[in-house]
Order: sequence, then C-alpha cells, then structure tokens
Amino acid sequence: MDINELSSKIIGAAIEVHKALGPGLLESAYEECLCHELKLRGLTFDRQKNLPVVYKGKKLDCGYRLDIFVKEAIIIELKSCEKIEPIHRAQLLTYLKLSRLSLGLLLNFNVPVMRDGIVRIVNELKK
Repeated sequence: MDINELSSKIIGAAIEVHKALGPGLLESAYEECLCHELKLRGLTFDRQKNLPVVYKGKKLDCGYRLDIFVKEAIIIELKSCEKIEPIHRAQLLTYLKLSRLSLGLLLNFNVPVMRDGIVRIVNELKK
C-alpha cells in the first residue's frame, strides 16, 4: 500500500469516528475510537510512541510523543480544539523532521464536518 492509499484509509477512519461521535469530546476519546477503527481496517499502529531527539549522536528523551504512528509511515496528531493554530502545524512538522518521515495528518475533531478538520503536512526536507 502506498502512502497516499494509507493516508486515505486513515482519513476514512477519522471521518467514520466523527460521524459516530460528532464534535465536542476530549482528544483521548477520539484517540481510543480512531485506534479501534484503524484496527477494524486492518492497519497496524503504535499509540503514544516516544520520539527521541538525536543530538550529536545521542538519543535524548525530551518528552515528545506521537499520538498515533501508523504502519511506521504516517504520524497522526489529534486535536479537539476550536481551530488549528500555526503551533499545531509546527508541532507535527517537528515530529516529521525528527522522525525523518514525509507525511503527517493533523486531525481536529472539534469541527461540524470532519473534512474541515483535516490538515495533511508533508516534510519536504526529509533526510
């Protein structure tokens, strides 16, 4: 499965969760339900995965955690807030740079229509 197909499956799962629950719940509730939906779709993932910072060849635990890490390819950052702020985009882009991955999805469930809460972020400086 290529990264675009995987991204589509994740977005479909998020839309399904949002249709069932609507906006207004805590992030943790959406995380739990989205993980269940990903399992139903046969996708493998890690939850709350530590992301170390490598500095001068040493791995340092700086407290970064990925909400959901799907198939070791896509980082999902979940939100349940009024609107996506630049700091949320910066957070996900930082995770992408630290992990040297190319694609992340920022999913804000606190919207009337889920498609308005989906931000796809590409790390073009992947090295």
